[in-house]
Amino acid sequence: MKLGAIALPNTLFVAPMAGVTDRPFRQLCKRLGAGYAVSEMVTSKRELWNSLKTSRRADHAGEVEPIAVQIAGVDPAQMAEAALYNIDRGAQVIDINMGCPAKKVCNVWAGSALMQDEPLALRIVEAVVAACAPRGVPVTLKMRTGWCAAEKNALRLARAAESAGIALLTVHGRTREQGYKGQAEYDTVAAVKAALGIPVVANGDIDSPQKARQVLEHTRADALMIGRAAQGRPWIFREVAHFLATGELLAPPTVREVRGWLLEHLQDHYGLYGEYSGVRSARKHIGWAVRALPGGEDFRARMNLIESCEQQLLAVGDWFDELAQHHERLPLAANDERLELTA
Repeated sequence: MKLGAIALPNTLFVAPMAGVTDRPFRQLCKRLGAGYAVSEMVTSKRELWNSLKTSRRADHAGEVEPIAVQIAGVDPAQMAEAALYNIDRGAQVIDINMGCPAKKVCNVWAGSALMQDEPLALRIVEAVVAACAPRGVPVTLKMRTGWCAAEKNALRLARAAESAGIALLTVHGRTREQGYKGQAEYDTVAAVKAALGIPVVANGDIDSPQKARQVLEHTRADALMIGRAAQGRPWIFREVAHFLATGELLAPPTVREVRGWLLEHLQDHYGLYGEYSGVRSARKHIGWAVRALPGGEDFRARMNLIESCEQQLLAVGDWFDELAQHHERLPLAANDERLELTA
């Protein structure tokens, strides 16, 4: 699959998630089978570009290519300027955010709120495409099915975006009104795919290899984007890739493998955020990694009291060492279909 002149390693994408898909997490997911990852959204407001949060999000030092940056805002000129700002800092793909359902984003009419104002949404697309074209940088768009159940306008907006020069489109199978509640629906994604000539990516509730195959078969999408299911389980990408290629489920990773991946991720995380912020922001990643494991909740409660990166790293390593004494492979929930593979 190609995105502009960029050849992607595979068609499994990491969804952009604010506060989650920073550079260390994207790197981890790419190591474990993702072919493409989109950054946390970067604001189009120039006055915030020098803030610590934005400067971290715009830091791609050492990142495995391709580097894709998502931008968010409501002013076409500002969005175009933001695209160029990020291209100058290494972005090889610019993604426009019209999918975020967060209230703080939608309250300023950004994210999925833009789907309520199709003329403005289209002007933003046109402005960003015009800014990126001379640099040879493809522009992609992430959206939802619509603002609410009565206003599902993804198909109409997708057609207009394709005509305006969008190179790839991702559709999350929920409305803004749903947030992340209820079940994602894929009929709208399938309709968009059938109508467009550019690649279409299916997103929403893809949490297992079997679900990935079902969504592909239903939508005929060109690629899959996985978000929340990768939190604490970034190896889902290699599991999905193996299943789609062979029809067979991979055995769970060994406890030693997970220990190594998590410790390397934490060291990379501390390197980006420093001691004070690093130890605190790492807690969610550790919590996701241990939440379903035996004794995970008790460990998370203890770990959340640790104030030092060094001590946090030692605690995580020791906890997984203890787990490895009882389990060679990662223990699975009783209802997991791969349970027999742990024997």
